Amino acid sequence: METCILGIESSCDDTSAAVICNGKLYSNIINTQSIHFKYGGVVPELASRAHQQNIVLVVKEALEQAGKNIDQISAIAFTQGPGLLGSLLVGSSFAKGLAIAQDIPIIGINHLQGHIFAPFLREKDEDEFIPNFPFLCLLVSGGHTQLIIVKSYTTFEIIGSTIDDAAGEAFDKCAKVMNLGYPGGPLIDKYAKLGNPNKFQFSKPKIAGLNFSFSGLKTSFLYFLRDQIKDNKNFISDNLSDLCASIQSQIVDILLDKLLKAVKQTGIKNIAISGGVSANSCLRNKLTDLGLNNSWNLYIPKIKYTTDNAAMITLVAYHYFMEGRTDSLDIVSIAKLSSFS
Repeated sequence: METCILGIESSCDDTSAAVICNGKLYSNIINTQSIHFKYGGVVPELASRAHQQNIVLVVKEALEQAGKNIDQISAIAFTQGPGLLGSLLVGSSFAKGLAIAQDIPIIGINHLQGHIFAPFLREKDEDEFIPNFPFLCLLVSGGHTQLIIVKSYTTFEIIGSTIDDAAGEAFDKCAKVMNLGYPGGPLIDKYAKLGNPNKFQFSKPKIAGLNFSFSGLKTSFLYFLRDQIKDNKNFISDNLSDLCASIQSQIVDILLDKLLKAVKQTGIKNIAISGGVSANSCLRNKLTDLGLNNSWNLYIPKIKYTTDNAAMITLVAYHYFMEGRTDSLDIVSIAKLSSFS
């Protein structure tokens, strides 16, 4: 018997819906809100309004592309949090209304948990890929940087987190002081391809254990630019590629130094990366080399699944549903949801 889950992701500025049947992805529709680019960041009120305008058509298109009608859906999943509360409420309210109308269960999913399993998404014409548990996940996004031991689809242990900025925030803030625009991470990655990653050095954090810190590196970068611009007002434009390559390399080195330390402490050699920053070419290349040198089993998501998408939410919900785990209609959206339970 075919089990099909319809999933909705609306945690930030992407309205997305996906259908997964028997563990395989049949559709994944994403509507990205371009209105935020001119503001240099996401405007929460505009985001929630855009979700309201987009969600019906996005869900309709996801069902049509999957070749399914709503009567063939076994359950409806949605992102419970973390995220922008107004945006989350649009997705959860729509999911609840549709679930009531169809008399089918709902499943609220942690957005971060979705990111963790993005490397294992497989489309309907691909072989299903089951992770080897436990695996160690380096979750890096605009708002989160964590090291997590993943023991099953529903069991997690966070062993390291950032104490200040996330890696994605460091990329975006460094890009902003160079006037590169938003989002900054992909732009730094673009210019870094032509630069020398060893040209400039900045102050690296000295944080014990497995926690991360990026605020000191960001401040060092800012002060360095301030001092250089005093002597050459065109310093940034004259050295843009080298600046991007240098700051990118050092952010990536901080991430991988902690990952290597976590592997040594846990003995786990099944390694995954996920989140928006996992699309960074420097991170992917250095991790691949590190994995080869240390005989790791690497799980790296396809680029199209690194950003926010409903496919990753729906995949986790499918496994929840198969375990018999669903939620009641009184489940609430939580902007700062942190628990993986």
